[in-house]
Amino acid sequence: MHCLNVAAESQGLQRGMALADARAICPGLVTRPADLAREAAALAALRRWVERYSPMVARDGADGLVADITGVPHLFGGEADLRGDLHARLTRAGMSATSAIAETRGAAHALARHGEGIVEEGALTDGIGPLPVTALRIDGDTAQALTRMGLKRISDLMAQPRAPLARRFGTGLVLRLDQALGHQPEPVSPEADLPQFSARMTFPDPIGLQADVMKGLARLLERVCVALAQHQRGARRLRLELHRVDHETAQVEIGLARPMRDAGRIKALFTKGVDEVDAGFGIEALRLTAHVTERLAPEQIGQGRPLRQEDALADLFSTLGNRLGFDRVLRLLPAQSDIPERSFIIAPAAHSAPEESPPQCGPARPITIFPPEPVTTRGGGRPGHPPSAFRWRRMAFTTLRATGPERIAPEWWFDDPAWRTGLRDYWRIETREGPRLWLFHTPQAAAWAAQHWFAQGEFA
Repeated sequence: MHCLNVAAESQGLQRGMALADARAICPGLVTRPADLAREAAALAALRRWVERYSPMVARDGADGLVADITGVPHLFGGEADLRGDLHARLTRAGMSATSAIAETRGAAHALARHGEGIVEEGALTDGIGPLPVTALRIDGDTAQALTRMGLKRISDLMAQPRAPLARRFGTGLVLRLDQALGHQPEPVSPEADLPQFSARMTFPDPIGLQADVMKGLARLLERVCVALAQHQRGARRLRLELHRVDHETAQVEIGLARPMRDAGRIKALFTKGVDEVDAGFGIEALRLTAHVTERLAPEQIGQGRPLRQEDALADLFSTLGNRLGFDRVLRLLPAQSDIPERSFIIAPAAHSAPEESPPQCGPARPITIFPPEPVTTRGGGRPGHPPSAFRWRRMAFTTLRATGPERIAPEWWFDDPAWRTGLRDYWRIETREGPRLWLFHTPQAAAWAAQHWFAQGEFA
């Protein structure tokens, strides 16, 4: 479990809990995949907003911020009023947060994540002493070892000599404790914002031909890609603004399936959009901006290097994504489940990496899997064995060869109505007419339904 809302926490769920355990506690749990990229972007935007309270703001883990507000509270009427103003603005924005103010960064971190409030100056010992030792930002093994020795709270550590603690648990524990108490400095280092990867070009005379716009775009791309290479970044989305002489602005925006800074390959993706732009009485200026970037290590590019297979595939995803939408270009990824319909997941190709299929350790699975479809039996057969003749999708088939069964049990931690009938026995059926089908029946079904079969897949 990556994160929870208030309703889920009220049911006893906790962050870090396995999904199977969470569903066992709360069968009606609704989940969706975490979007770490969007969460990081939201936290970065929130960090810039918090600079209204202090110029010294930095990230504190994956879901927190820390700010040095030395000399600032009096501008808001005091620490309590500053904290109240912060929460009021976040509430109006539809966000909930916990916050704390203390003399040290470690104490503020501990109190914000294990409570909240304000620790008065000189009261660090009483303010953070009752908190658990996990509030000191130590690893789980160290916290568990401390708990086994009866050192469950920070106040229990304060009275202990530093040397035995360092020998037994390492210097990291002592450092975190001294940082929280103010014996070791821990300054807040603000993060530098990424530069704006953009370039602008103004023409002495208006232009209107697509060829002229593409030549200007090529020069802008070279400048932007050089800047991206200097900062080891790659563009994921770029926007071209075309300023016309009548003060109207046209925009062409493209996305990329993977971070890229190859000007030649990026330019080709703009061709269709530029061709559809109405130049009006002429275009007097161009501005290109790479407004979404990701880290990209240095790599060899240019005409002297042949296009790799993964690069060609990324270009295909980029072309299709700009025409159809990146959420509509999908790929199949393997999933850890024996249930046929849960043995794979569908993910956007531009936002996921290919994965190797797990090693085959059982009977072969069909190349196409679909929801179970009823099969009408026509010929007699032994109980539990496939029928000698049947009809499927209004077509008649005769069983030529049958291989099986493969018994699959339902996953008890998922309440799936389709699997409430229990076990399934799957057979690989080769028909005289050609199709090779994947049929199943439920062996524990009632006697009148014992010969009810279903098709759920087709082999190549």
